Amino acid sequence: MSTLRGKTLFISGASRGIGKAIAVRAARDGANIIIAAKTAEEHPKLPGTIFSAAEEVEKAGGKALPCIVDIRYEEQVIEAVSKAIKTFGGIDILVNNASAISLTGTIETPMKRYDLMHQINTRGTYLCSQVCLPHLLKSQNPHILNLSPPLNMEERWFAPHVAYTMAKFGMSMCVLGMAGEFRGRVSVNALWPKTVIATAAVQNLLGGDSMIAASRKPEIMADAAHWIFAQGRECTGNFFIDEDVMRKSGKTNLDEYSVVPGGELIPDFFV
Repeated sequence: MSTLRGKTLFISGASRGIGKAIAVRAARDGANIIIAAKTAEEHPKLPGTIFSAAEEVEKAGGKALPCIVDIRYEEQVIEAVSKAIKTFGGIDILVNNASAISLTGTIETPMKRYDLMHQINTRGTYLCSQVCLPHLLKSQNPHILNLSPPLNMEERWFAPHVAYTMAKFGMSMCVLGMAGEFRGRVSVNALWPKTVIATAAVQNLLGGDSMIAASRKPEIMADAAHWIFAQGRECTGNFFIDEDVMRKSGKTNLDEYSVVPGGELIPDFFV
């Protein structure tokens, strides 16, 4: 499957950032994209809505179905998947991209924030997978891709922000378990960036302009995801790193993905 023409992707959190970049890359092949995200109206600090993302998808050559979805709520996910089936006839690829972050210590993390991270990251990933799987199992080359890190069980990744790490590793545990459960039927993998990716979260929550300047563009994750989708069902249970995937694909010069070509890059968490 070197092209995604006619394939249908359900992408959570696709109104901006990496999720939108994956959507637009697939749209260039002529794919159908379900943009499942919460943002229906412009946020002052977070540009992009499900409707502006849909416009970009259509402009790139794909078909878009924007759906207002908060993946914490089962009924909203079920409704969006039902709309997807009615509109496009099936689902071939699920991208669990939606995520919440709070890089705070145990005492500094309010339980409301703890709950949010676990409800969106771990539970939301599990829920979207559960609802999409009956349809994925009917596809010729079905994929689930979680944007989550390798299960690197070292103290240094837990100590500074244990609640966030637990929530992200929950997504990765879904990969480990579902890859085994559905081996030979559905390809289930994780993808994580080697370096910080220039997103609104990085701009507003993590490091501002200086960190953005030392980041790569979301397009590297989109191109890496596209390569993974081109693989068959035997490609499963992997914890891919974007930079490694691009080299596997034959691309050795990655300067085009840097916000500042040739500049120093900041490594991401968990790698």
